[in-house]
Amino acid sequence: MNKDNKDHLDKGERQIVSSRHLATEKGWQLSEYEYGLIMAFHAFSRWMTRCMAAAGNQEMSPLDILVLHHVNHRDRQKRLSDISFLLNVEDVHTVNYALKKLVKSGLIAGERNGKEIFYSTTKTGVALCETYREVREQCLVGSLKTMDFNPDELRRVAGMLRTLSGFYDQASRSAASL
Repeated sequence: MNKDNKDHLDKGERQIVSSRHLATEKGWQLSEYEYGLIMAFHAFSRWMTRCMAAAGNQEMSPLDILVLHHVNHRDRQKRLSDISFLLNVEDVHTVNYALKKLVKSGLIAGERNGKEIFYSTTKTGVALCETYREVREQCLVGSLKTMDFNPDELRRVAGMLRTLSGFYDQASRSAASL
């Protein structure tokens, strides 16, 4: 056991990991991060669906919600490939399915330009996104104000998450080549 790991455990702190067999001396901190990521992913997914239900639409999956918000982002038309790329979704067909569901529900519209379809939010979709934002501010943003919260720290954590996602993408490419 290395000194850092021993010092960590000597302080009475436990390693909170999702899979002890993956938490070796070399990378137990990464396993702690991964467990936190698993917890955050599921909590965020649950939050999105409940926030959207409170906003008035109970039929949307987390991916549907992400796609709707991204299509609405900056009030610009988006292509399937752009949406998949920016959301970092490798399975483009899942994003395509979400787009079809959103078109069918009247929240977005698709406009063909050559071989491509460009998507934009409808008035109904924009209104739903605005209501979602209001619920978000009431239930989530408001709760952050009750604690000693540093917005710059949240930005730093967000940057670290984006950087770490790049490491996971690179590692997945390496694993695919084995």
